[in-house]
Amino acid sequence: MRRRQSPAPPDQLATLIRPIQVLTGRDPTPQETERFARYLQLLVEWNRTHRLTGVRSAEAIVADLFVDSLLFLSALPSDAIAVADLGTGPGIPGVPLRIVRKDISLTLVESKRKRVSFLATLKRELELTDVLVLEARAEELIEDRPEIGGTFDVVVARAVGSSMIRIAMSYLRPGGLFLAGGSSSNRGRHASTFDDSPGMQRETIVFDQLGLERTFVVSRKPS
Repeated sequence: MRRRQSPAPPDQLATLIRPIQVLTGRDPTPQETERFARYLQLLVEWNRTHRLTGVRSAEAIVADLFVDSLLFLSALPSDAIAVADLGTGPGIPGVPLRIVRKDISLTLVESKRKRVSFLATLKRELELTDVLVLEARAEELIEDRPEIGGTFDVVVARAVGSSMIRIAMSYLRPGGLFLAGGSSSNRGRHASTFDDSPGMQRETIVFDQLGLERTFVVSRKPS
């Protein structure tokens, strides 16, 4: 990574340190810190004109997007995996996961042109050369490129519903995992509500050391 001048004030990223420690069992590396700092800077800058996400302030981006994405680590397999992030928007949750898990092979799927342009810039600026960005609706991509069907170990998404679970199954290998959820919450409050869909299970994980709980929607493709 090449160094840049003060991409984000240290106090804005300080809230990332403890989640990384708790969820990975180690301190963040200098490269990871730099990548998150540049990610934050780019997202704040692009949000001023393109509204990539409704989360606007730097502090909220760190807490509601970066930290929330990292909570997915608790449900991911620990070995090297191929992950597809469907409807990724500005790279959430896939890019934060890839920053701290170099063994993840990440494919980002997004249909909106401005967000795809942001993802291409993010990939270049963070030097994530192995991350694949595809511009398409998830359901159309699998029809246009059937060779990618059944090749992913995990599909992640921020939104869930019967159609999303069906689409995710076409991306997954037999036995693969679909993992989705809404925003995180403080302990004692439910994160969000989800549409009930066949084959869907809800799993709530309490992160005592972080004072958070997270409800995931989980569905596994039959082997």
